[in-house]
Amino acid sequence: MILMGSPKYIEYIERLARGEMLTHNEFAELIENRDDGLMEYAARKAVEIRIREYGRDIYVRGLIEFTNHCRNDCYYCGIRRSNSSASRYRLTPDEIIECCRAGHELGFRTFVLQGGEDMSYSDDTICSIISSIKTLFPDCAVTLSIGEHSYESYKAYFDAGADRYLLRHETANAEHYSKLHPAELSLENRKECLWNLKKIGYQVGAGFMVGSPYQTSRDLAEDMLFLYELKPQMVGIGPFIPQHDTPFADHKAGTWQETCFLLSLIRIMLPRVLLPSTTALGTIHPTGREKGILAGANVVMPNLSPVNVRDKYLLYDNKICTGDEAAECRNCLQARMNSIGYDIVISRGDSRQEGYIKK
Repeated sequence: MILMGSPKYIEYIERLARGEMLTHNEFAELIENRDDGLMEYAARKAVEIRIREYGRDIYVRGLIEFTNHCRNDCYYCGIRRSNSSASRYRLTPDEIIECCRAGHELGFRTFVLQGGEDMSYSDDTICSIISSIKTLFPDCAVTLSIGEHSYESYKAYFDAGADRYLLRHETANAEHYSKLHPAELSLENRKECLWNLKKIGYQVGAGFMVGSPYQTSRDLAEDMLFLYELKPQMVGIGPFIPQHDTPFADHKAGTWQETCFLLSLIRIMLPRVLLPSTTALGTIHPTGREKGILAGANVVMPNLSPVNVRDKYLLYDNKICTGDEAAECRNCLQARMNSIGYDIVISRGDSRQEGYIKK
């Protein structure tokens, strides 16, 4: 049975599909009034657009969580600096390269180096790791996800060969941002970093948590407007999931339904964006990653980190795949994607967003 939502809100979705932007109030209203019919309608529209732009190909990114040390103290994050219960680790450059070597043999052509803002890795060290990866695996892209740094540092990483940078803005509303972060962190600086990354020439990824503490529909509407303004090549969103050693331990998690609805709206608004179906989505629902793909996503990010550190990079509770070998995780995802009619492909999976020129 095909469900239908309110004609008024279906027209909002149709306007987005025609390239017309909604107002802040209209976005907030659409998000606030989500129901099963609207979810189904938005998902069908998003999948139609995704197939038009990218076919049924699903791109895989090999995630290497190389350090869980962080100088920041974000209230939602399990690796925040004041979490004395965290079991800390750092991978050496050689260990990172070995993760890439194993991933390359499994068909990965993008490696995502993700970590807390760990100042033990100098810019020279990061640049050396990037350069080594690009020399050893020239057919691969390198994505960094290591937080806020100076323009000069970002430029050095780019010149060393980094292709992409993921920096989730978490929320585009300054007041909400201040409720999620300590005073030394600001939305203004976060946004400046994103604009700097675009200026340098990276494929840039932004994104936000869905259902984070104190979040409103108007906050989410502001996120949508910011994404439209920034026009990133990648958008990473996932449900907020509490972590037991943080100030938000007792807050309710976000839902897969709202996350998938927003994935669909993002795909409709930014047709050529690279849109992951995240591990967090797979954590809150047994088939969450499949649901994300069926809502318009086209990227999955299996873990290539050594198994002995997987359960130490716990940004949130109950994270899936912490014990799987890289090959197990990749093969499992292949089977899951095949089961819903999609194919994992061996490809860098570059964005088709206008204005990006592959290095």
